[in-house]
Amino acid sequence: MPETTVTTVSSDLGCLDVPLTIHKKRWRSAFVTIYCSRAFQSFFPSVSDNGFKLDQKTLTQLVKDKSLDQLQEFGGVEGVASALKTDTALGVCGDADVAHRLEAFGSNTYKTEATKRFFHFVWEACQDLTIFILIGCAVLSLAFGIVEHGLREGWSDGGSIFLAVILVISVSAISNYRQHREFDKLSKVGSNLQIEAVRNGERQQISIFEIVVGDVICLKNGDQVPADGLLLEGYSLEVDESSMTGESDHVEINQSQNPFLFSGTKVVEGYAQMLVTSVGMNTTWGEMMSQISSYASEQTHLQARIHGLASSIGIVGLLVALSNLIVSKIYYFTGNTKDRHGKKEFNGSRTKVNRIIMAVVGMVGTAVTIVVAAIPEGLPVAMTITFCYAMKRMMAEKAMVRKLSACEIMGSATTICTDKTGTLTMNQMKVAKFWIGEKPVEEAYSSISSRHLSLIQEGVAMNTTGCASRHISGSGFEFSGSPTEKAILSWASLELHMDMERLKNNSVIQDVEAFNSHRKRSGILIKRKIDNTMQVHWKGAAEVILAMCTSYHNASGDIKDMDDDAKKILEHIIQGMAASSLRCIALAHKEVYAEEQVDPEHKTLLKDNGLTLLGLVGLKDPCRPGVKKAVEDCQHAGVNIKMITGDNIFTAKSIATECGILKPEEDKTSDAVIEGVQFRSYTPEESAESRQYPCHGKKGHVVAVTGDGTNDAPALKEADVGLSMGMQGTEVAKDSSDIVIMDDDFASVATVLMWGRCVYNNIQKFIQFQLTVNVAALVINFVAAVSASKVPLTAVQLLWVNLIMDTLGALALATDKPTKELMENPPVRRTEPLITNIMWRNLLPQAMYQIAVVLTLRFRGNTIFGVDDQVQDTLIFNTFVLCQVFNEFNARKLEKKNVFKGLLTNKIFLGIIALIIVLQLVMVELLNKYADTERLNWGQWGVCLGIAAISWPLGWVVKCLPYLNA
Repeated sequence: MPETTVTTVSSDLGCLDVPLTIHKKRWRSAFVTIYCSRAFQSFFPSVSDNGFKLDQKTLTQLVKDKSLDQLQEFGGVEGVASALKTDTALGVCGDADVAHRLEAFGSNTYKTEATKRFFHFVWEACQDLTIFILIGCAVLSLAFGIVEHGLREGWSDGGSIFLAVILVISVSAISNYRQHREFDKLSKVGSNLQIEAVRNGERQQISIFEIVVGDVICLKNGDQVPADGLLLEGYSLEVDESSMTGESDHVEINQSQNPFLFSGTKVVEGYAQMLVTSVGMNTTWGEMMSQISSYASEQTHLQARIHGLASSIGIVGLLVALSNLIVSKIYYFTGNTKDRHGKKEFNGSRTKVNRIIMAVVGMVGTAVTIVVAAIPEGLPVAMTITFCYAMKRMMAEKAMVRKLSACEIMGSATTICTDKTGTLTMNQMKVAKFWIGEKPVEEAYSSISSRHLSLIQEGVAMNTTGCASRHISGSGFEFSGSPTEKAILSWASLELHMDMERLKNNSVIQDVEAFNSHRKRSGILIKRKIDNTMQVHWKGAAEVILAMCTSYHNASGDIKDMDDDAKKILEHIIQGMAASSLRCIALAHKEVYAEEQVDPEHKTLLKDNGLTLLGLVGLKDPCRPGVKKAVEDCQHAGVNIKMITGDNIFTAKSIATECGILKPEEDKTSDAVIEGVQFRSYTPEESAESRQYPCHGKKGHVVAVTGDGTNDAPALKEADVGLSMGMQGTEVAKDSSDIVIMDDDFASVATVLMWGRCVYNNIQKFIQFQLTVNVAALVINFVAAVSASKVPLTAVQLLWVNLIMDTLGALALATDKPTKELMENPPVRRTEPLITNIMWRNLLPQAMYQIAVVLTLRFRGNTIFGVDDQVQDTLIFNTFVLCQVFNEFNARKLEKKNVFKGLLTNKIFLGIIALIIVLQLVMVELLNKYADTERLNWGQWGVCLGIAAISWPLGWVVKCLPYLNA
């Protein structure tokens, strides 16, 4: 095609002719330039719109693919840190920087399943079969009533049933909705972990939700990795990636081969610092977490038993209802029933069809209502209310329940295996004694030789997972790490004038053996920059380190060979410190020469023999105030307390004696105190026999175990109830436990035990109260239906009684607080029947009394009080309800005669009783058409109250009968 030239002329500008082909060439040139520049830029990190050189998609893919090649293209981990504008020494600096990163990369939160709305629970409540039948009866009753009596009068029966059904549905939905919200709140609290981050050059604790991309996070044994990231530096780091891969094998993390860390994995060995590259939904685990509901309902052992009991009672109620329906139809169709005016209701073919249908609907409705009143639907409601109330109160008392079943099981605990450090003690370590060789060093630390002092300072500064840094203001030090590390760092910094930063800058770390509870030691191999010599430093349990030493420094700083006599003296010193409740830590050192530095495979060796003992440090950890009283309370309640410790056995027994676990006169070989190594070596048979190890169902014992370390996780999982420590506990331990003790105090463990018993006791109270009403209602309705073809209580009245039993009664009895009386009884065996002999003793006389009263009123009420049938029926209804109100007081105490003790402290109970009385007053006096009642005068009210009040002295008399207590 020939080219076309277009010429434009301007007399004003004097433009020359410009061919269009020139413009095409320029456009082509620009296009090629842009394309090539984009292709070129694809090989290099680009600056994103938020000012960082790497975008989120690239960061996410980098860690997800574990791409070492791509990491090298970015300049390694340091290059990624530079692209994210992070100083690896200072971390993220300033609130403005945090806010900018939050806006650029998002927050460390996950999208979870939407919280269920209230109407969801309304719909669930409507799914009950009895509700459907009642609604059907209400529709028919409403329709035929309006046809027969008109809208003004005909709506009452059907409308009353409708209103009652709506009330029952509303109460059930509100109860379930509140339960769901409580669990949702607890789940959020449980997921709000604290993690150590470097910000503004200082280590500080922040919430896992506050982490942003670019943060430098410090990880140690037992921590959960809070986000995706890269390893900056670390030693002996191994993680459990089973949550991601399903593989149980631990994965080694190192800078050369595998520096990639994933959110949700757990650190099982070593310590490290990581650079955060992705948070929240941008992490590899984010999408998986978003699909996990924060609340998953579970059915506990007790709930299963409750549902079984409810089903059994429901079957009995169904049989009674069917019997009532059959008898009612026989009476009706044989002409033995009369209406309000005394006329026969059924007159053969002369009776209108709609009247027959209305009568049958009324019979079916009454039968269904008997079933509703008979089925103890209040039992599951009581369970829900009791658990929710207990969990909320336990949270206020520093115990967070992670698994619902733990509430009930804890009440049956027969043995508690407790940790020592932080649980029985305050976990506030402080150096109380320091020995060099065979002599203690009191305050004159200046007497220590300079070379010896420098070795101690070097060993403390380098062989630690903690940190000692000066405040920015320059006044004082800031210490971080475990309580043991902080105590030793504080002592070395303040007493020995250690300069940790200078010592770290003067050496290069070559190899590290991180501390764990099995080895009870930690070691480090360093290379001094000043002379390139290699130094090994060890720190750990004194008896372990002493066994590795062949020499020691004496008080003058000279090195002496450790012969048998010297070793015995040092062992005696260690035992003496342990007997004084001191935790004894030893420091040891060795210089490694060239021929010892590598093995045949050219791997660095961390020498653990031929060491020289630098000194012994005695740490004091005082017992918690109140722990002795808590231990005594548990022992008085029939619960055995065992101490499981990884410390020196002499230290443990000394603290056990101080806490009351071990009696002063008791044989020191008692199994009340056991070392962790011995504990883990037990066979299941030995464990069960000694009642020290968590074995389900062994010898009928229920065992609770406390723990805080990663090594405690198997025992916490295996135990009937695992209790982890919220302050010093690792995330691995918390994840394996059923209850988290937020303040790490044994007194809180005793509180959990008391609440567990309270939960079981409150449920038994409600069962006794519920069954009294069930037995009475079933017998009354059956006898009345068979003998008079008419039940004394209408459908609406029975639904009102059912509401009192199911919800208000449950709420009143389920909110009783724990009392000291609960700790005076032995543990309740899990195989013990729900309804005990004592409960049968209490409920049967009350049920028989109510049956006798109601049936007397039913057949002789007119004659006794000189009233008509309508007032008689109201007296029956009012008396029956008030009997339940008075009997609810009796249900407060299963064994004690004084049912009013502690009544004024339970305002919820008093409020609910007052509410029931007020509502009953309204039902009788104001809602006559709705409740099918007649107003009562003062005298009739007094009679109802007098009859109901006899429940109190009757309950007192029954509890005085000794032979029924067996």
